[in-house]
Amino acid sequence: MKELLLKLIIGILFYSCSSSKVENNKTKYFNENNIEISKSEFNESRSNRKLIEVQNDSLNIKILTNREVRGKIKNKKLFDNLLNKSVNINVDSTKPTVIIYYIGKDPYNSGGGFVDRQWMKNWKNDLEKGLNQIAEIKPIYLYKNYNGLKKHEGIIPWKKDFENQISELFFKHKYPWLSFVVISKNGDYISRFGEFTLDYVWEATQLMNK
Repeated sequence: MKELLLKLIIGILFYSCSSSKVENNKTKYFNENNIEISKSEFNESRSNRKLIEVQNDSLNIKILTNREVRGKIKNKKLFDNLLNKSVNINVDSTKPTVIIYYIGKDPYNSGGGFVDRQWMKNWKNDLEKGLNQIAEIKPIYLYKNYNGLKKHEGIIPWKKDFENQISELFFKHKYPWLSFVVISKNGDYISRFGEFTLDYVWEATQLMNK
């Protein structure tokens, strides 16, 4: 009888621990306003092309955020000085600044065209040709985590985002593939996260070049 009672107590404790563990591992979903929503609401909202799902350090949290953000830097001169020091580039404060940003390796940039050297060379040449025609500028290529970029050595002059200062300003999540930001001489900016076409970069540069 005592042995049966002991097994029953152990079984109850085991079930309680298992239930608690399942509850703790339950995935939580958040919309672009950082409000928790249901899984069905999340999946429905994800179909909106203006939103993008971003990775989180926790595997049990999924977040939606706006694919495009517009704003204004309060102190453009201070930002230019920060950029000059962090990546050792002389920024022309009279023209737009274009930054192509690589957060790190993910399923979207781990294969296919992104790692093909010829494809990347053509992509870079087309990008820079368009920016030169619009504002006579070249983009700045920054990365947060170099993992996945070795195959592009000799093609794109990637530079480390010193102490992740640019990431803290514009790229706060782990977006898939590449992201970019275009900053006007007055400090207005347009940033776009995740996969984008070159037309988006050129259009944003035209707007920030006025």
